[in-house]
Amino acid sequence: MTAYTADEQALIEAWERHTRLEFSDREPRATVATMKANSYVNHIPVLTGGRGRDEVLDFYAKHFITRMPADTSLTLVSRTVGQSRVIDEMIFAFTHSIQMDWMLPGIAPTGLPVQIPLVAVVQFEGDLIAFERIYWDQASVLVQIGLLDAAFLPVSGADTAHKVLDPTLPSNQLIMRGRAPDAAS
Repeated sequence: MTAYTADEQALIEAWERHTRLEFSDREPRATVATMKANSYVNHIPVLTGGRGRDEVLDFYAKHFITRMPADTSLTLVSRTVGQSRVIDEMIFAFTHSIQMDWMLPGIAPTGLPVQIPLVAVVQFEGDLIAFERIYWDQASVLVQIGLLDAAFLPVSGADTAHKVLDPTLPSNQLIMRGRAPDAAS
């Protein structure tokens, strides 16, 4: 178990409160109240989010918190805390049961399960969030909802999450597939 300083523990508690308000309580206004007035959210793979309190609130209320499947879950894999920052590596899982403007803009629900590694970089100023930059592999999402065919591209689906949770799973499967005799023709 990691021992955190009092300041680091305060950041963790502020971040966990923020994520509880997002994913459990689903309260856009209360969530945004945990952020600075000039904060920003950037979902890197699809450039969704917002800058400033009004824009972030509009994004959370119309496109993010309210567009989260009921079975959404986050599983913490690792956490790094320091320099007024929390970096969480997580497994994000859901069933694509509703249109998810923030992750899959313009894509109708497929009803398919998705499980991906996701990294959140969260910067604080005092006890308020200054920014969130969220990273995930969009190709892995698109494979799992049937929009990309992994058989013809060097991409993976849920295997990316499985490998994060179980590092003993085999590596280099895409390299081996790329070297298969059929790949040369």
